[in-house]
Amino acid sequence: MPNRSLVWLFDLDDTLHNASHAAFGGINRAMTDFIVRELGVDEVQAQHLRTHYWQRYGATLLGLMRHHGVRAQAFLEETHRLPGLERRLHSHPHDVAALRRLPGRKVIVTNAPAHYAERVLRVLGLRHHFEAVISIEQMRMFGHLRPKPDARMLRALVARLGVKAGQCVLVEDTLAHQKAARRVGMRTVWMQRWLTQAATSSPQISARMRRKPAYVCDKIRTFQRLLALI
Repeated sequence: MPNRSLVWLFDLDDTLHNASHAAFGGINRAMTDFIVRELGVDEVQAQHLRTHYWQRYGATLLGLMRHHGVRAQAFLEETHRLPGLERRLHSHPHDVAALRRLPGRKVIVTNAPAHYAERVLRVLGLRHHFEAVISIEQMRMFGHLRPKPDARMLRALVARLGVKAGQCVLVEDTLAHQKAARRVGMRTVWMQRWLTQAATSSPQISARMRRKPAYVCDKIRTFQRLLALI
C-alpha cells in the first residue's frame, strides 16, 4: 500500500525546474548590481561578497543583513524581478504525471521569495499539486531569517506541519540542505537532473555526482523514480 503519511518537501530551483537556465544568471546579475549600488563597491568586490556570503551563511542575503544592514524585502524584490522569465520556464509531462500520482502531502520549501516561487509554479502548471509554499520570508525564528540549511528552522517546520521528522522526505539538489535535513531525522533524495547537464563540461561535478554521501538516502534524475522509493 502507498505510504500516504509521507510529507514530501520539494525544493524549487534546480529541483522542480531548470533554474540554472531560466533564472540563476539573472538573479546573480541582479544581486551583484544591488551590492554595487547599495554598498558602493566595484563589481569585482560585489561578486566576491555575493559568493562569500552564500558559502558562509547559505544565503547571500544573510551576510548582507548581518554585515551591512540590508533590508530583506528590498533585496528579494529587486533581485527576483527577472523580466521574461516566463519564456524560459518549462516543465516535463512525465514529472507532472509523477507528482499527481505521488501519495502523501506535498509542500514547497524554498529559499526564494514567495512572489517568485508562486510565479514559477503558476507558469509550470504545478501550483495545485502543493498544499503550501514555504518561502524564505516564512523561515523566521525569534525575529531572524533562518533559511535552509538551518536545522533549527527545519525542526520548526516539522512541528508546524504537525508530523514527525521521519515522515518527511526532502527532495533537493543542494547537498548542504540535505545534510541538515538528515541531521534532524528526515529522509533525503538528491535530485541530479540539472546537475547532470552541468557535469558534461565539468569533471569535478561529474565525480561529485557519482558519490553518494552518507546523509543522502537516494539519488534521482526524474520524479518518476520517487514512485519506486515509497
